[in-house]
Amino acid sequence: MTSSLGEPNALAITFFLLFIGLSLGITAWAARRTKTADHFYTAGRSVTAFQNGLALAGDFMSAASFLGIAGLVALSGFDGLIYSIGWLVGWPIVMFLIAEPLRNLGRYTFADVLAARLRQTPIRIAASIGSLAVIAFYLIAQMVGAGNLIRLLFGLPYEAAVAIVGVVMLAYVLFGGMIATTWVQIIKAVLLLGGATLLAGLVLARFDFSLFALFSKAAEQYGSGVLSPGRQVSDPIDAVSLGLALMLGTAGLPHILMRFYTVPDARTARSSVGYATAFIGFFYLLTFILGFGAMVLIGRDAITAIDAGGNMAAPLLAEGVGGTPFLGFISAVAFATILAVVAGLTLSGAATLSHDLWVSVVRGDKADQGEQLLVARGATVLLAIVSIVLGIAFKGQNVAYMVGLAFAIAASANFPALVLSIFWSRLTTAGAQSSMIVGTAAALLLIYSSPTIQIDILHNTQAWFPLRNPGIVSIPLSFAVAIGVSLVWPVSSEARRFTELERQLHLGLE
Repeated sequence: MTSSLGEPNALAITFFLLFIGLSLGITAWAARRTKTADHFYTAGRSVTAFQNGLALAGDFMSAASFLGIAGLVALSGFDGLIYSIGWLVGWPIVMFLIAEPLRNLGRYTFADVLAARLRQTPIRIAASIGSLAVIAFYLIAQMVGAGNLIRLLFGLPYEAAVAIVGVVMLAYVLFGGMIATTWVQIIKAVLLLGGATLLAGLVLARFDFSLFALFSKAAEQYGSGVLSPGRQVSDPIDAVSLGLALMLGTAGLPHILMRFYTVPDARTARSSVGYATAFIGFFYLLTFILGFGAMVLIGRDAITAIDAGGNMAAPLLAEGVGGTPFLGFISAVAFATILAVVAGLTLSGAATLSHDLWVSVVRGDKADQGEQLLVARGATVLLAIVSIVLGIAFKGQNVAYMVGLAFAIAASANFPALVLSIFWSRLTTAGAQSSMIVGTAAALLLIYSSPTIQIDILHNTQAWFPLRNPGIVSIPLSFAVAIGVSLVWPVSSEARRFTELERQLHLGLE
Protein backbone atom coordinates (compact mmCIF):
# COMPACT_ATOMS: atom_id res chain seq x y z
CA MET A 1 0.00 0.00 0.00
CA THR A 2 1.05 3.62 -0.52
CA SER A 3 1.17 5.57 2.70
CA SER A 4 0.77 9.30 3.26
CA LEU A 5 3.19 9.05 6.19
CA GLY A 6 6.11 11.32 5.52
CA GLU A 7 3.92 14.03 4.02
CA PRO A 8 2.33 16.76 6.16
CA ASN A 9 -1.01 15.43 7.42
CA ALA A 10 -3.57 18.23 8.03
CA LEU A 11 -5.85 16.10 10.22
CA ALA A 12 -2.97 14.76 12.29
CA ILE A 13 -1.67 18.30 12.76
CA THR A 14 -5.15 19.45 13.81
CA PHE A 15 -5.50 16.66 16.42
CA PHE A 16 -1.93 17.33 17.51
CA LEU A 17 -2.61 21.06 18.01
CA LEU A 18 -5.88 20.32 19.85
CA PHE A 19 -4.01 18.09 22.32
CA ILE A 20 -1.25 20.67 22.74
CA GLY A 21 -3.85 23.38 23.35
CA LEU A 22 -5.76 21.24 25.89
CA SER A 23 -2.63 20.23 27.77
CA LEU A 24 -1.24 23.77 27.85
CA GLY A 25 -4.61 24.89 29.24
CA ILE A 26 -4.23 22.26 31.99
CA THR A 27 -0.68 23.51 32.59
CA ALA A 28 -1.88 27.10 32.99
CA TRP A 29 -4.53 25.91 35.49
CA ALA A 30 -1.98 23.77 37.34
CA ALA A 31 0.59 26.57 37.44
CA ARG A 32 -1.77 28.64 39.59
CA ARG A 33 -1.90 25.78 42.11
CA THR A 34 1.83 24.92 42.04
CA LYS A 35 3.20 27.17 44.76
CA THR A 36 5.37 24.80 46.82
CA ALA A 37 7.78 21.91 46.27
CA ASP A 38 5.07 19.58 47.61
CA HIS A 39 2.70 20.68 44.84
CA PHE A 40 5.46 20.51 42.21
CA TYR A 41 6.53 16.95 43.08
CA THR A 42 3.37 15.30 44.44
CA ALA A 43 0.32 17.40 43.39
CA GLY A 44 -0.28 18.10 47.09
CA ARG A 45 -0.95 14.36 47.69
CA SER A 46 -4.54 14.92 46.58
CA VAL A 47 -4.87 12.40 43.71
CA THR A 48 -7.51 9.63 44.11
CA ALA A 49 -6.84 5.90 43.58
CA PHE A 50 -8.69 5.79 40.25
CA GLN A 51 -7.01 8.98 39.00
CA ASN A 52 -3.59 7.73 40.06
CA GLY A 53 -4.28 4.33 38.47
CA LEU A 54 -5.03 6.02 35.15
CA ALA A 55 -2.01 8.31 35.56
CA LEU A 56 0.24 5.32 36.40
CA ALA A 57 -1.05 3.57 33.29
CA GLY A 58 -0.47 6.77 31.33
CA ASP A 59 3.06 7.02 32.70
CA PHE A 60 3.81 3.37 31.91
CA MET A 61 2.12 2.94 28.49
CA SER A 62 4.90 4.70 26.68
CA ALA A 63 6.10 4.96 23.09
CA ALA A 64 7.70 1.58 23.73
CA SER A 65 4.32 0.06 24.53
CA PHE A 66 2.32 1.54 21.68
CA LEU A 67 4.83 2.05 18.88
CA GLY A 68 7.63 -0.31 19.88
CA ILE A 69 5.75 -3.50 20.81
CA ALA A 70 3.42 -3.24 17.82
CA GLY A 71 6.51 -2.86 15.64
CA LEU A 72 8.35 -5.77 17.25
CA VAL A 73 5.33 -8.08 16.87
CA ALA A 74 4.85 -6.96 13.27
CA LEU A 75 8.50 -7.69 12.41
CA SER A 76 9.25 -10.73 14.60
CA GLY A 77 5.87 -12.22 15.51
CA PHE A 78 5.42 -14.09 18.78
CA ASP A 79 8.64 -12.82 20.39
CA GLY A 80 7.21 -9.33 20.73
CA LEU A 81 4.97 -10.78 23.44
CA ILE A 82 7.93 -11.10 25.83
CA TYR A 83 7.90 -7.32 26.26
CA SER A 84 4.14 -7.18 26.91
CA ILE A 85 4.18 -10.03 29.45
CA GLY A 86 7.46 -8.95 31.05
CA TRP A 87 6.25 -5.42 31.68
CA LEU A 88 2.84 -6.55 32.92
CA VAL A 89 4.02 -9.14 35.48
CA GLY A 90 6.15 -6.52 37.18
CA TRP A 91 3.03 -4.83 38.53
CA PRO A 92 2.05 -7.46 41.14
CA ILE A 93 5.58 -7.06 42.56
CA VAL A 94 4.98 -3.32 42.82
CA MET A 95 1.54 -3.86 44.39
CA PHE A 96 2.48 -6.39 47.06
CA LEU A 97 6.09 -5.47 47.89
CA ILE A 98 6.70 -1.82 47.11
CA ALA A 99 3.67 0.50 46.96
CA GLU A 100 2.60 0.73 50.61
CA PRO A 101 6.07 0.83 52.28
CA LEU A 102 7.14 3.47 49.79
CA ARG A 103 4.14 5.67 50.54
CA ASN A 104 4.45 5.12 54.31
CA LEU A 105 8.07 6.22 54.56
CA GLY A 106 8.90 8.47 51.61
CA ARG A 107 8.26 12.06 50.56
CA TYR A 108 9.25 12.58 46.92
CA THR A 109 11.67 9.88 45.66
CA PHE A 110 12.41 6.21 46.40
CA ALA A 111 15.75 7.27 47.93
CA ASP A 112 13.74 8.72 50.84
CA VAL A 113 12.94 5.16 51.98
CA LEU A 114 16.60 4.13 52.04
CA ALA A 115 17.73 7.41 53.62
CA ALA A 116 15.18 7.03 56.44
CA ARG A 117 17.10 4.11 57.96
CA LEU A 118 20.59 4.55 56.48
CA ARG A 119 23.08 7.41 56.21
CA GLN A 120 21.57 10.06 53.97
CA THR A 121 24.42 11.55 51.92
CA PRO A 122 26.05 8.38 50.47
CA ILE A 123 22.65 6.78 49.88
CA ARG A 124 21.20 9.73 47.99
CA ILE A 125 24.31 10.16 45.83
CA ALA A 126 24.33 6.47 44.86
CA ALA A 127 20.54 6.43 44.26
CA SER A 128 20.82 9.52 42.07
CA ILE A 129 23.43 7.89 39.84
CA GLY A 130 21.20 4.86 39.20
CA SER A 131 18.01 6.89 38.78
CA LEU A 132 19.53 9.32 36.30
CA ALA A 133 20.95 6.43 34.23
CA VAL A 134 17.48 4.84 34.07
CA ILE A 135 15.83 8.13 33.16
CA ALA A 136 18.40 8.82 30.43
CA PHE A 137 17.81 5.48 28.67
CA TYR A 138 14.04 5.79 29.04
CA LEU A 139 14.14 9.32 27.62
CA ILE A 140 16.11 8.09 24.60
CA ALA A 141 13.29 5.70 23.64
CA GLN A 142 10.56 8.33 24.01
CA MET A 143 12.46 10.99 22.08
CA VAL A 144 13.33 8.59 19.23
CA GLY A 145 9.65 7.63 18.93
CA ALA A 146 8.54 11.26 19.10
CA GLY A 147 11.12 12.39 16.57
CA ASN A 148 10.00 9.80 14.03
CA LEU A 149 6.35 10.60 14.57
CA ILE A 150 6.60 14.37 14.24
CA ARG A 151 9.01 14.02 11.31
CA LEU A 152 6.44 11.95 9.44
CA LEU A 153 3.40 14.04 10.41
CA PHE A 154 4.85 17.46 9.69
CA GLY A 155 7.49 16.57 7.10
CA LEU A 156 10.12 18.10 9.40
CA PRO A 157 13.75 16.97 9.83
CA TYR A 158 14.12 14.39 12.61
CA GLU A 159 16.37 16.66 14.68
CA ALA A 160 13.89 19.55 14.58
CA ALA A 161 11.08 17.16 15.54
CA VAL A 162 12.99 15.98 18.64
CA ALA A 163 13.68 19.57 19.65
CA ILE A 164 9.97 20.50 19.36
CA VAL A 165 8.98 17.62 21.65
CA GLY A 166 11.58 18.65 24.21
CA VAL A 167 10.38 22.26 24.27
CA VAL A 168 6.66 21.38 24.59
CA MET A 169 7.36 18.89 27.38
CA LEU A 170 9.49 21.50 29.14
CA ALA A 171 6.51 23.89 29.25
CA TYR A 172 4.32 21.28 30.98
CA VAL A 173 6.76 20.34 33.70
CA LEU A 174 8.35 23.73 34.25
CA PHE A 175 5.09 25.52 34.99
CA GLY A 176 2.56 22.86 35.96
CA GLY A 177 4.66 20.32 37.87
CA MET A 178 3.01 17.09 39.03
CA ILE A 179 -0.54 18.49 38.89
CA ALA A 180 -0.29 19.22 35.16
CA THR A 181 1.68 16.05 34.50
CA THR A 182 -0.94 13.90 36.26
CA TRP A 183 -3.85 15.30 34.27
CA VAL A 184 -1.95 15.12 30.97
CA GLN A 185 -1.24 11.45 31.76
CA ILE A 186 -4.88 10.74 32.64
CA ILE A 187 -6.14 12.30 29.38
CA LYS A 188 -3.45 10.49 27.41
CA ALA A 189 -4.34 7.12 29.03
CA VAL A 190 -8.02 7.53 28.11
CA LEU A 191 -7.14 8.54 24.53
CA LEU A 192 -4.63 5.70 24.15
CA LEU A 193 -6.94 3.00 25.54
CA GLY A 194 -9.81 4.27 23.39
CA GLY A 195 -7.71 4.62 20.23
CA ALA A 196 -6.03 1.22 20.61
CA THR A 197 -9.38 -0.49 21.31
CA LEU A 198 -10.93 1.08 18.20
CA LEU A 199 -7.90 0.18 16.07
CA ALA A 200 -7.87 -3.44 17.30
CA GLY A 201 -11.63 -3.66 16.64
CA LEU A 202 -11.17 -2.44 13.06
CA VAL A 203 -8.39 -5.00 12.55
CA LEU A 204 -10.46 -7.90 13.92
CA ALA A 205 -13.44 -6.80 11.80
CA ARG A 206 -11.33 -7.71 8.73
CA PHE A 207 -11.12 -11.29 10.10
CA ASP A 208 -14.72 -11.74 11.31
CA PHE A 209 -13.54 -10.92 14.86
CA SER A 210 -11.52 -14.14 14.97
CA LEU A 211 -8.01 -14.07 16.43
CA PHE A 212 -7.38 -17.51 14.98
CA ALA A 213 -8.16 -16.21 11.49
CA LEU A 214 -5.69 -13.33 12.02
CA PHE A 215 -2.93 -15.66 13.24
CA SER A 216 -3.59 -18.15 10.45
CA LYS A 217 -3.26 -15.40 7.86
CA ALA A 218 0.05 -14.32 9.41
CA ALA A 219 1.35 -17.90 9.29
CA GLU A 220 0.17 -18.23 5.70
CA GLN A 221 2.05 -15.10 4.62
CA TYR A 222 5.24 -15.45 6.68
CA GLY A 223 5.43 -19.08 7.74
CA SER A 224 4.42 -20.77 10.99
CA GLY A 225 7.59 -19.42 12.66
CA VAL A 226 5.86 -16.10 13.35
CA LEU A 227 3.67 -17.93 15.90
CA SER A 228 6.66 -19.51 17.66
CA PRO A 229 9.38 -17.99 19.89
CA GLY A 230 12.95 -17.49 18.72
CA ARG A 231 12.82 -14.93 15.91
CA GLN A 232 13.64 -11.83 17.98
CA VAL A 233 15.30 -13.43 21.03
CA SER A 234 16.86 -16.66 19.82
CA ASP A 235 19.16 -17.30 22.80
CA PRO A 236 17.20 -18.76 25.78
CA ILE A 237 19.61 -17.10 28.24
CA ASP A 238 19.01 -13.75 26.57
CA ALA A 239 15.25 -14.36 26.83
CA VAL A 240 15.51 -15.06 30.58
CA SER A 241 17.78 -12.03 31.01
CA LEU A 242 15.30 -9.78 29.22
CA GLY A 243 12.35 -11.24 31.17
CA LEU A 244 14.07 -10.62 34.51
CA ALA A 245 14.87 -7.03 33.57
CA LEU A 246 11.32 -6.27 32.43
CA MET A 247 9.71 -7.94 35.44
CA LEU A 248 11.90 -6.48 38.19
CA GLY A 249 12.67 -3.20 36.48
CA THR A 250 9.11 -1.91 36.91
CA ALA A 251 9.66 -1.78 40.67
CA GLY A 252 12.82 0.30 40.20
CA LEU A 253 11.57 2.97 37.78
CA PRO A 254 11.94 6.40 39.46
CA HIS A 255 9.03 8.03 37.59
CA ILE A 256 6.65 5.16 38.48
CA LEU A 257 7.71 5.01 42.15
CA MET A 258 7.29 8.77 42.44
CA ARG A 259 3.58 8.49 41.61
CA PHE A 260 2.89 6.71 44.94
CA TYR A 261 3.57 9.99 46.75
CA THR A 262 0.73 11.80 44.94
CA VAL A 263 -2.00 9.91 46.88
CA PRO A 264 -3.11 10.63 50.48
CA ASP A 265 -2.21 7.26 52.05
CA ALA A 266 -0.71 3.79 51.54
CA ARG A 267 -4.04 2.02 51.01
CA THR A 268 -4.85 4.40 48.15
CA ALA A 269 -1.38 3.74 46.71
CA ARG A 270 -2.03 0.00 46.54
CA SER A 271 -5.55 0.48 45.14
CA SER A 272 -4.14 2.69 42.38
CA VAL A 273 -1.75 -0.12 41.37
CA GLY A 274 -4.75 -2.44 41.00
CA TYR A 275 -6.44 -0.01 38.61
CA ALA A 276 -3.18 0.54 36.71
CA THR A 277 -2.59 -3.21 36.29
CA ALA A 278 -6.08 -3.70 34.81
CA PHE A 279 -5.66 -0.83 32.33
CA ILE A 280 -2.14 -1.87 31.33
CA GLY A 281 -3.03 -5.58 30.99
CA PHE A 282 -5.93 -4.78 28.69
CA PHE A 283 -3.76 -2.47 26.61
CA TYR A 284 -0.97 -5.03 26.16
CA LEU A 285 -3.47 -7.58 24.88
CA LEU A 286 -4.43 -5.03 22.25
CA THR A 287 -0.81 -4.39 21.16
CA PHE A 288 -0.48 -8.04 20.18
CA ILE A 289 -3.52 -7.72 17.89
CA LEU A 290 -2.11 -4.49 16.46
CA GLY A 291 1.28 -6.09 15.75
CA PHE A 292 -0.13 -9.08 13.89
CA GLY A 293 -2.65 -6.82 12.17
CA ALA A 294 0.17 -4.62 10.85
CA MET A 295 2.14 -7.70 9.78
CA VAL A 296 -0.77 -9.05 7.72
CA LEU A 297 -2.55 -5.93 6.48
CA ILE A 298 0.44 -3.59 5.93
CA GLY A 299 3.37 -5.96 5.40
CA ARG A 300 6.85 -5.96 6.85
CA ASP A 301 8.50 -4.36 3.83
CA ALA A 302 6.12 -1.39 3.94
CA ILE A 303 6.73 -0.98 7.70
CA THR A 304 10.54 -1.06 7.48
CA ALA A 305 10.51 1.24 4.44
CA ILE A 306 9.02 3.98 6.65
CA ASP A 307 11.11 3.24 9.78
CA ALA A 308 13.81 0.57 10.07
CA GLY A 309 13.01 -0.07 13.74
CA GLY A 310 9.35 -0.82 12.97
CA ASN A 311 8.14 1.99 15.24
CA MET A 312 5.54 3.28 12.75
CA ALA A 313 3.63 -0.04 12.45
CA ALA A 314 0.64 1.19 14.50
CA PRO A 315 0.17 4.51 12.63
CA LEU A 316 0.51 2.68 9.29
CA LEU A 317 -2.09 0.15 10.43
CA ALA A 318 -4.43 2.97 11.44
CA GLU A 319 -4.13 4.42 7.95
CA GLY A 320 -4.66 1.00 6.39
CA VAL A 321 -7.92 0.23 8.23
CA GLY A 322 -9.32 3.73 8.85
CA GLY A 323 -7.81 5.99 6.22
CA THR A 324 -6.02 9.31 6.64
CA PRO A 325 -8.43 10.70 9.30
CA PHE A 326 -7.79 7.73 11.59
CA LEU A 327 -4.05 7.98 10.93
CA GLY A 328 -4.26 11.58 12.11
CA PHE A 329 -6.07 10.61 15.31
CA ILE A 330 -3.79 7.65 16.17
CA SER A 331 -0.66 9.70 15.43
CA ALA A 332 -1.88 12.46 17.74
CA VAL A 333 -2.62 9.84 20.44
CA ALA A 334 0.88 8.39 20.01
CA PHE A 335 2.32 11.88 20.39
CA ALA A 336 0.24 12.46 23.53
CA THR A 337 1.58 9.15 24.84
CA ILE A 338 5.18 10.19 24.35
CA LEU A 339 4.70 13.69 25.72
CA ALA A 340 3.07 12.48 28.93
CA VAL A 341 5.78 9.90 29.60
CA VAL A 342 8.59 12.35 28.86
CA ALA A 343 6.97 14.81 31.28
CA GLY A 344 6.84 12.14 34.01
CA LEU A 345 10.45 11.13 33.41
CA THR A 346 11.64 14.72 33.46
CA LEU A 347 9.76 15.42 36.68
CA SER A 348 11.34 12.41 38.41
CA GLY A 349 14.77 13.43 37.12
CA ALA A 350 14.22 16.95 38.45
CA ALA A 351 13.23 15.48 41.84
CA THR A 352 16.42 13.41 41.89
CA LEU A 353 18.66 16.37 41.05
CA SER A 354 16.94 18.93 43.25
CA HIS A 355 15.49 16.98 46.21
CA ASP A 356 18.02 14.13 46.54
CA LEU A 357 21.20 15.97 45.56
CA TRP A 358 20.73 19.72 46.07
CA VAL A 359 18.32 19.97 48.99
CA SER A 360 19.28 16.82 50.93
CA VAL A 361 23.02 16.52 50.21
CA VAL A 362 24.30 20.01 49.32
CA ARG A 363 22.00 22.07 51.55
CA GLY A 364 21.44 19.52 54.33
CA ASP A 365 17.63 19.90 54.21
CA LYS A 366 17.92 23.62 54.96
CA ALA A 367 16.54 24.99 51.66
CA ASP A 368 13.23 26.89 51.84
CA GLN A 369 10.27 26.16 49.54
CA GLY A 370 11.16 28.93 47.10
CA GLU A 371 14.72 27.67 46.67
CA GLN A 372 13.54 24.06 46.24
CA LEU A 373 11.09 25.11 43.52
CA LEU A 374 13.74 27.19 41.73
CA VAL A 375 16.28 24.34 41.74
CA ALA A 376 13.62 21.84 40.57
CA ARG A 377 12.76 24.05 37.61
CA GLY A 378 16.44 24.56 36.77
CA ALA A 379 16.93 20.76 36.81
CA THR A 380 13.92 20.43 34.49
CA VAL A 381 15.53 22.71 31.90
CA LEU A 382 18.80 20.74 32.11
CA LEU A 383 17.00 17.41 31.61
CA ALA A 384 15.04 18.77 28.64
CA ILE A 385 18.31 19.70 26.90
CA VAL A 386 19.83 16.27 27.69
CA SER A 387 16.75 14.46 26.35
CA ILE A 388 16.94 16.35 23.03
CA VAL A 389 20.65 15.54 22.61
CA LEU A 390 20.13 11.82 23.43
CA GLY A 391 17.10 11.57 21.13
CA ILE A 392 19.16 12.85 18.21
CA ALA A 393 22.14 10.59 19.02
CA PHE A 394 20.10 7.34 19.08
CA LYS A 395 18.12 7.91 15.88
CA GLY A 396 16.83 4.67 14.27
CA GLN A 397 16.69 2.37 17.34
CA ASN A 398 13.54 0.36 18.18
CA VAL A 399 11.95 2.15 21.12
CA ALA A 400 10.70 -0.99 22.93
CA TYR A 401 14.21 -2.41 22.85
CA MET A 402 15.72 0.83 24.24
CA VAL A 403 13.21 0.84 27.11
CA GLY A 404 14.15 -2.78 27.80
CA LEU A 405 17.67 -1.54 28.54
CA ALA A 406 16.30 1.15 30.88
CA PHE A 407 14.44 -1.58 32.77
CA ALA A 408 17.66 -3.60 33.07
CA ILE A 409 19.39 -0.63 34.71
CA ALA A 410 16.40 -0.02 37.03
CA ALA A 411 16.30 -3.69 38.04
CA SER A 412 20.06 -3.70 38.72
CA ALA A 413 20.57 -0.28 40.30
CA ASN A 414 17.38 0.46 42.25
CA PHE A 415 15.34 -2.69 42.83
CA PRO A 416 17.79 -4.76 44.99
CA ALA A 417 18.60 -1.91 47.39
CA LEU A 418 14.93 -0.86 47.66
CA VAL A 419 13.61 -4.37 48.38
CA LEU A 420 16.37 -5.15 50.88
CA SER A 421 15.87 -1.84 52.67
CA ILE A 422 12.17 -2.67 53.13
CA PHE A 423 12.52 -6.31 54.19
CA TRP A 424 16.07 -6.99 55.47
CA SER A 425 17.13 -5.49 58.79
CA ARG A 426 20.85 -6.16 58.31
CA LEU A 427 21.26 -4.00 55.19
CA THR A 428 23.89 -1.33 55.81
CA THR A 429 24.64 2.01 54.17
CA ALA A 430 27.80 0.57 52.59
CA GLY A 431 25.85 -2.46 51.32
CA ALA A 432 23.07 -0.39 49.74
CA GLN A 433 25.49 2.14 48.29
CA SER A 434 27.75 -0.57 46.82
CA SER A 435 24.73 -2.39 45.38
CA MET A 436 23.41 0.69 43.59
CA ILE A 437 26.79 1.76 42.21
CA VAL A 438 27.87 -1.74 41.14
CA GLY A 439 24.42 -2.51 39.69
CA THR A 440 24.42 0.69 37.64
CA ALA A 441 28.03 0.32 36.50
CA ALA A 442 27.64 -3.37 35.60
CA ALA A 443 24.43 -2.77 33.63
CA LEU A 444 25.93 0.19 31.73
CA LEU A 445 29.22 -1.60 31.04
CA LEU A 446 27.48 -4.75 29.79
CA ILE A 447 25.09 -2.71 27.62
CA TYR A 448 28.09 -0.92 26.10
CA SER A 449 29.78 -4.30 25.52
CA SER A 450 26.65 -5.87 24.01
CA PRO A 451 25.84 -6.45 20.32
CA THR A 452 23.43 -3.48 20.45
CA ILE A 453 26.19 -0.91 20.93
CA GLN A 454 29.20 -2.74 19.50
CA ILE A 455 27.59 -4.14 16.34
CA ASP A 456 24.37 -2.18 15.69
CA ILE A 457 25.62 1.32 16.57
CA LEU A 458 29.43 1.20 16.39
CA HIS A 459 29.39 -1.31 13.48
CA ASN A 460 32.10 -3.54 14.94
CA THR A 461 32.24 -7.16 13.78
CA GLN A 462 31.71 -8.67 17.23
CA ALA A 463 30.70 -7.76 20.78
CA TRP A 464 32.59 -8.39 24.03
CA PHE A 465 29.42 -9.46 25.88
CA PRO A 466 27.17 -11.92 24.01
CA LEU A 467 23.75 -10.99 25.51
CA ARG A 468 21.65 -8.05 24.34
CA ASN A 469 20.20 -7.51 27.82
CA PRO A 470 22.49 -7.64 30.90
CA GLY A 471 19.81 -8.39 33.54
CA ILE A 472 20.73 -12.02 34.22
CA VAL A 473 24.24 -10.92 35.27
CA SER A 474 23.78 -7.43 36.71
CA ILE A 475 20.68 -8.08 38.89
CA PRO A 476 22.09 -11.06 40.89
CA LEU A 477 25.43 -9.21 41.13
CA SER A 478 23.70 -6.19 42.68
CA PHE A 479 21.89 -8.37 45.25
CA ALA A 480 25.10 -10.28 46.05
CA VAL A 481 27.11 -7.09 46.60
CA ALA A 482 24.44 -5.61 48.91
CA ILE A 483 24.21 -8.78 51.02
CA GLY A 484 27.94 -9.51 51.01
CA VAL A 485 29.07 -6.01 52.03
CA SER A 486 26.35 -5.78 54.71
CA LEU A 487 27.34 -9.13 56.25
CA VAL A 488 31.09 -8.46 56.16
CA TRP A 489 30.79 -4.96 57.68
CA PRO A 490 27.65 -5.03 59.88
CA VAL A 491 26.38 -1.85 61.58
CA SER A 492 24.25 -2.58 64.63
CA SER A 493 22.82 0.97 64.88
CA GLU A 494 21.37 0.69 61.36
CA ALA A 495 19.76 -2.65 62.20
CA ARG A 496 18.17 -1.01 65.28
CA ARG A 497 16.93 1.85 63.09
CA PHE A 498 15.14 -0.69 60.87
CA THR A 499 13.37 -2.10 63.96
CA GLU A 500 12.30 1.41 64.98
CA LEU A 501 10.86 2.12 61.52
CA GLU A 502 9.33 -1.30 60.85
CA ARG A 503 5.83 -0.46 62.09
CA GLN A 504 5.73 2.74 60.08
CA LEU A 505 7.22 1.04 57.00
CA HIS A 506 4.68 -1.78 56.79
CA LEU A 507 1.67 -0.47 58.71
CA GLY A 508 1.96 3.28 58.35
CA LEU A 509 2.00 3.68 62.14
CA GLU A 510 4.49 6.12 63.67
